[in-house]
Amino acid sequence: MAFSNGKLSDIQVVGNGSTVGIITVVDSKKVYVRSILAYSPTGYASTVHVYVVPNGGSVGDSTKLFNVGVSADETILLEPIYPIVLDTTGDTLHVGVAGSSTNFFITGDKEA
Repeated sequence: MAFSNGKLSDIQVVGNGSTVGIITVVDSKKVYVRSILAYSPTGYASTVHVYVVPNGGSVGDSTKLFNVGVSADETILLEPIYPIVLDTTGDTLHVGVAGSSTNFFITGDKEA
């Protein structure tokens, strides 16, 4: 089984009060999320949320994995010990922000 390694997304800017789907599984090709970087570039703090939403599910408390504060002009790295695995067509990774807009970058592997 072949994998493509590296970035899973371009840098995504998510505004205050927004939640955005960044990764979606296509054709049951597994996606392994190894790290999520978040940067608050506006001089104001923010709180970031990460959701793993199964196919047919929705963003909410039952799908939230992380709720982390990001100080102004700081970068955080969320790097689980074992990757987050998305394996069913339609499974998604969403990120959300409360506070200042925040930049996100996702790395990992996906089946080719």
